[in-house]
Amino acid sequence: MDLAVLKEYFPFLIPLIILQIVLSITALIHVLRHPRYRFGNKVMWVLVVLFIQFIGPALYFALGRGEE
Repeated sequence: MDLAVLKEYFPFLIPLIILQIVLSITALIHVLRHPRYRFGNKVMWVLVVLFIQFIGPALYFALGRGEE
């Protein structure tokens, strides 16, 4: 990939990168602070949140988060 092409898309990539970081950190904090999950355990959700970009944190909030 040419550096000029990357510079062209950079203004669109920065908000996506920031959104991904914020979503991952929020999901990770929630996983570490709460003891109950609908499916799986703490280790599984930490791995899903950290290693499956965008979809992992969304999956946790949609399927894994237990009752408050």
